[in-house]
Amino acid sequence: MKNNTINKEEIEKFSKIADEWWDPEGKFKPLHKFNPIRISYLKENIIETFKLNNKRTPLKNVKILDIGCGGGLLSEPMCRLGASVTGIDASKKNIDIAKLHSKKNNLKIDYFCSSPEKFKVKDKFDVILNMEIVEHVEDINIFLKSCTNLLKKNGIMFVATLNKTLKSYIFAIVGAEYILRWLPIGTHEWEKFVTPNELISILKKNNLKLDKIDGMNFSILTNRWKVGNDKSVNYIAKFVKN
Repeated sequence: MKNNTINKEEIEKFSKIADEWWDPEGKFKPLHKFNPIRISYLKENIIETFKLNNKRTPLKNVKILDIGCGGGLLSEPMCRLGASVTGIDASKKNIDIAKLHSKKNNLKIDYFCSSPEKFKVKDKFDVILNMEIVEHVEDINIFLKSCTNLLKKNGIMFVATLNKTLKSYIFAIVGAEYILRWLPIGTHEWEKFVTPNELISILKKNNLKLDKIDGMNFSILTNRWKVGNDKSVNYIAKFVKN
């Protein structure tokens, strides 16, 4: 049985463009556009779950693990909101860039070059973020099981990914990679996309119960992302550990 979820080709692919993580007009431009809606969704749901009421630092004392953190695009805003943040990524180049950028901005974030199955911690986390990562791993079952092991009882895990539908193939691959050139060609493989039912079923085996699931939809008219009911392309799910 494999005990490693790192897909070397995927790591190489993202390492090659790692220098562009913080360039809003670079290769990660779609993620910069996507980030505001992700941040507000996570913030609102974490506040609601843990009944937090600190106005200045709304996520104070919340321990967050950002898995597949890349250059720190989500780790940094979570830290600014008051959370205690740890970011892990299997690409050393990503981690080096994340460390450098957080240091430059005087943000205390713990970054490690690791995958969840190899990451050992003494204290488990309140929140785990798996954002746009499950479609890039070698073995989703081992990956999600390893993530669950790092989560506290009653902790929450967010998983954002792409649904496995004809529409997601047309929009996320043909549209975003080949026509609009939003993403480098080869960023995604449709075979690795995950349906909500598959995701729910895997996490159920690991004592995680679905709390809510929403679609993330891009509007060409407003040039913005919004949370909606359409889960046929991008969706985000929130799970609670029993």
